Amino acid sequence: MKDKHWFKTAFQIKGSVIPSIAGRTIICGLFGVLISVFDYFKHPVALPTLSSLIPNIVLGLLLVFRTNTAYERFWEGRKLWGTIVNTTRNLSRHIWIVVPVNQPQDREGKVAALKLLVTFAIATKQNLRQEPLGEEVAKLLPAAKFRKLQTMNHPPLEIAFWIGDYLQQQYSLQQQYSHQQFDSYQLTAMQNLLNSLVDCLGGCERILKTPMPMAYSIHLKQLLLLYCLSLPFQTVGQLGWWTGAVVALISFTLFGIEEIGIEIENPFGHDANDLPLDAICAALLQNIEDLMTLTPEMDSAFEEDLGTDIPFAKMIDNSHA
Repeated sequence: MKDKHWFKTAFQIKGSVIPSIAGRTIICGLFGVLISVFDYFKHPVALPTLSSLIPNIVLGLLLVFRTNTAYERFWEGRKLWGTIVNTTRNLSRHIWIVVPVNQPQDREGKVAALKLLVTFAIATKQNLRQEPLGEEVAKLLPAAKFRKLQTMNHPPLEIAFWIGDYLQQQYSLQQQYSHQQFDSYQLTAMQNLLNSLVDCLGGCERILKTPMPMAYSIHLKQLLLLYCLSLPFQTVGQLGWWTGAVVALISFTLFGIEEIGIEIENPFGHDANDLPLDAICAALLQNIEDLMTLTPEMDSAFEEDLGTDIPFAKMIDNSHA
């Protein structure tokens, strides 16, 4: 079964770079066939001295530096999104447990704050993809807030402001009660988590807005083209009519590696090889929804003071029914 899976993956077209490089590979192969025709009619086209001209430059510069640089960007993007997920989980847990419920509407405020955290991740994803805010955000926010976000140049920063403002308001409200359950140390810890989210946003934007230098990309393509077009002259003396097929195979390998580097250097899009941001955001939403089904001990005590065993989440749902 493993062998079948291996071969299925090896010959898979979807998600590969074959469609992107097929044209230039065929051109190089046909050029090799043309050189074979010239060689067949005894024209002096074999130039084996070209074999040591630039292969080391192409293979060293293109295959190592290009792919390593692109993968570093891909992996850094994945680490940043991993930090966004973990920080969102930690901050949502802190808000759900630490922020006290002194009024019936406080639970509803905490639910709204947790939804804002998920909205931050979704808005970050859409901002990196340069897409407008859509239904995915609209269903998590009140209509007024959603309309406000649509007018902002940078929606994730606005959402971060709302979360920070909510935390500060809750801390200020606690100063009105003699038994402060939400102190300055907890506020600082949560604000630091929020700062971490904004830092991750900035890190993702750094990857997005720092493409490979144009001069470097142009030079790599020139070297790659020169190498692939010189291959027929190097091999026609030994391969004859097989020159076109061998040149096409080698060109396929080199063009494929270059195209992989191009695809993964921006890991935030919709390509098959990009980061699964939609799945990450969906899983994060599910985590937050699961958290909101739990009732902290502090909230349970407040519900008992009201003389009811009904969780506040259900009370709020019933009040809107």
